[in-house]
Amino acid sequence: MSFTRINDRLTIAGQPGAQALAGLADQGFVAIVNNRPDGEEPGQVTGAAEKEAARDSGLAYSFIPVTMATITEADIRAFQKAVSGTKGPVYAHCRSGTRSLTLHVLGEVLDGRMKAEAVEAYGRSLGFDLSGAARWLSRRAMQAPLVKGFYEPRSGSIQYVVSDPATKRCAIIDPVHDFDEKSGATATTQADAILAYIAKEGLVVEWILDTHPHADHFSAAHYLKQKTGAPMAIGARVTSVQELWQPIYNWPALKTDGSQWDRLFADGDSFKIGNLEARVMLSPGHTLASVTYVIGDAAFVHDTLFMPDSGTARADFPGGSATALWASIQAILALPDETRLFTGHDYEPGGRAAKWESTVAEQKRSNPHVVGMTEERFVELRNVRDRTLPMPKLILHALQVNIRGGRLPEPEANGRRYLKIPLDALEGAAW
Repeated sequence: MSFTRINDRLTIAGQPGAQALAGLADQGFVAIVNNRPDGEEPGQVTGAAEKEAARDSGLAYSFIPVTMATITEADIRAFQKAVSGTKGPVYAHCRSGTRSLTLHVLGEVLDGRMKAEAVEAYGRSLGFDLSGAARWLSRRAMQAPLVKGFYEPRSGSIQYVVSDPATKRCAIIDPVHDFDEKSGATATTQADAILAYIAKEGLVVEWILDTHPHADHFSAAHYLKQKTGAPMAIGARVTSVQELWQPIYNWPALKTDGSQWDRLFADGDSFKIGNLEARVMLSPGHTLASVTYVIGDAAFVHDTLFMPDSGTARADFPGGSATALWASIQAILALPDETRLFTGHDYEPGGRAAKWESTVAEQKRSNPHVVGMTEERFVELRNVRDRTLPMPKLILHALQVNIRGGRLPEPEANGRRYLKIPLDALEGAAW
């Protein structure tokens, strides 16, 4: 088995066999990073088998499967975290080692420790072709907007800062206000991390955008408006969601005119982030009010499409519709093939690291809820699947906050805030 030592911490190699995997601990390695998707060739050791072999040898294991065509910054950062989070040498591999080395050098360039123009020569010095890494950097330099994702592991949510590199103006999309349902504790850890990034990059917030009223976490939109002064916006059909949930909460005082936001976007509305043109696509199905924000070459598709290995979102919430979801998916897939798609959630299927960026072309090519699918089959698939899914554990907690733009309940006479949980309100929901 041949491998290439990059530094004291990282070694790059091709696919190890079962016997080689078992001997890695004896060679001083403490962790394996697998960058190879399952099923690339017959007889390949699966990620599950490799994870078991690592466990049996006392090695840490990370699964970050990539192809050269689909590497994203999330993959790069996950690779860096897997390597830096150990206390000894890491063995990273794909089929030949090229993808593992690509993830390493891209991280070095993004963090300023290597020049982009030095990447290919560096690869040649080690016997690797890093032209794919050079192309990735070239494409990234031409992309606008610049998108930074923040993964929130408790709910699998992704929050975004979307910025115009030319003007340093930005928007925040789907921010999370931390909430622990077991203790009732709230915090602004996630939102404050976003603010720290904005300050570090010297950005000015022009918009705080929600794609829909979320059912699995609290929105931090109102908190961030208080911190930045930027206007809050959401799709105009949020008023229908408010009207739907008002009787569920028996809440006659709730305003159902959307006045909790500064702007309600209709289908086709446009706005700007710095010099970037942005437009709004109505994308109902997951909820009545869901919208997609198309900003430059990027589209923020919330819970309409997940990553290609995860299919699509459920459509059984109050006001949801699998038929409407199918139509929304088709509208998104009608965007140019190179459009970058940023999803709202990722649940790390198969134990892989979290991912949230794909393209229209990638979705058309490999999402099982899209490839070869008809509307009739999709609706049946979605409805059958949704009937087995329990409601999100925070849906009754979160909607009363999120249909008010992320405002927590007002304090009562004793200074404490209280949530109101209706009993037996979602009839027929799976337990």
